[in-house]
Amino acid sequence: VLLFLLIKNLDWQEVKQALQSYKLSTLATGAVIALCSYLTYCCFDVLARFYTGHKLAIKQIVPVAFVCYAFNLNLSSWVGGIALRYRLYSRLGLDVPTITRILSLSLITNWLGYMLLAGFVFAMGFLELPKDWAVGATSLRLIGVALLIVSVAYLLACRFSTRRSWTIRGQEITLPSLKQALLQASLGALNWSLMALVIYTLLPDKAFYPAILGVLLISSIAGVITHIPAGLGVLETVFMTLLQDEFSKGTLLAALIGYRAIYFLLPLSIALVVYLVLEKRSKKMGERNLERG
Repeated sequence: VLLFLLIKNLDWQEVKQALQSYKLSTLATGAVIALCSYLTYCCFDVLARFYTGHKLAIKQIVPVAFVCYAFNLNLSSWVGGIALRYRLYSRLGLDVPTITRILSLSLITNWLGYMLLAGFVFAMGFLELPKDWAVGATSLRLIGVALLIVSVAYLLACRFSTRRSWTIRGQEITLPSLKQALLQASLGALNWSLMALVIYTLLPDKAFYPAILGVLLISSIAGVITHIPAGLGVLETVFMTLLQDEFSKGTLLAALIGYRAIYFLLPLSIALVVYLVLEKRSKKMGERNLERG
């Protein structure tokens, strides 16, 4: 509804012209940045290999992580982040407790990076909120400080905590080492930074990157709260609300359409093919195991 109210008087000819004005080099740059982001996310599961100690090769992990991330972004974490992870890793021979630890580390890595970046951007006041928003500039800065405190607390716990593991619903959760936690923070923050960089690349030169990053971080948490797959409509509404004084609605919408095409739909089309290949390989492996048995 909010998105409809924002675009009901939109000049769609402006959107069309903005999309047609993108140079091939700009789109290619966005695609390369998106590729770097996906590879960064795949490193979440590579890090989990050292955290859990399982023996899968990195060349087996990367395709699984890539497929899960693409499905996660487009179809929700229940489909990509959770269901596909358990299915694909179990077919590669990992047991449920190990997959659960991989999933846990990936989630923590993602949100640790989020909290560090959001904490810094919000606390520094890089993002100006509309005056009629319930959360004002001071409140946003306090939220930023709180996020930084939580992030630092996690890192300190990984370094100094004497108790290293907990059992939750029959699953053991173990604190990583400080070195692994710092890698988590770096990878998580890098991934969110690259996501924002794709949008920044598609906007005019006057765009202020820290502000674009801040808006993306706000829209992402809004998408999680609303449980809408791919944050469809949520991302656009937040961006157009917060940046409508800096860019025309047509320019913003064109950039976000380009972002969805480059970062969501193109990887999803590739992930569908990769997923079918993984299923075919796992089926052949199962048939070979039956023959040997």
